[in-house]
Amino acid sequence: MTDTTQPYGTPDQPRLAVRGEARLQFDPETARLSITVSARGKDRRAALEDLTRRNTTVLELARSYGEAIEELETGALSITPELHQRGRDEKVRAYHGRVHITAVLNDFTALGELTTRIGDLDMTRIDGPWWALRPDSPAHGEARRQAVHEAVQRAREYAAALGAQLAALVELADLGAENTPPPAYARSAYGGALPAPAGAAPDAAPALDLEPQQQTVHAQVNARFIMTPPKL
Repeated sequence: MTDTTQPYGTPDQPRLAVRGEARLQFDPETARLSITVSARGKDRRAALEDLTRRNTTVLELARSYGEAIEELETGALSITPELHQRGRDEKVRAYHGRVHITAVLNDFTALGELTTRIGDLDMTRIDGPWWALRPDSPAHGEARRQAVHEAVQRAREYAAALGAQLAALVELADLGAENTPPPAYARSAYGGALPAPAGAAPDAAPALDLEPQQQTVHAQVNARFIMTPPKL
């Protein structure tokens, strides 16, 4: 029976510790847009009505793209009074309303068209896109498998340099399991902001040609092996 209780191995059963790493590039799977709808009016009710109407316009436009929209969520909504102070009196000068919407798309052809159409709406701001992989994307598993293969290959090369061979795997640990900061598995890109004009153009603007930015998937593992006695 192999004794693996020795933390540093023995002359007859030396231990070998290596790190395997993989950094792969994948096409993004989703793109996220952040949309801010605004309204301003001297009357609270009027500002709220304008905000509701513009919010409905954006939601209906996004829903018209069907399955290309993977997620559509409404975030924070606010109605804020703007005070105008004269002497000792504080009076409300206007009311500002905002509502934030998040849209996640999986069809990048529709993305360019939707971005242009939303950016063409009155009092509407659009930011993005942020490209990403899904949390359950096969890309993450592929990177982890390659990291393990790289660790085994590296260990074999070290053992071969000593005239030895790998005998057994003692431990395989993800870096996050060893109380070290886990690597960032995907790099998201910020595509910039597209503030809408004050009013819609009379003719529809051409769809933006948005080039998806590849995502970097990074995986690291620590591996410890027992090898045969080296030939020194």
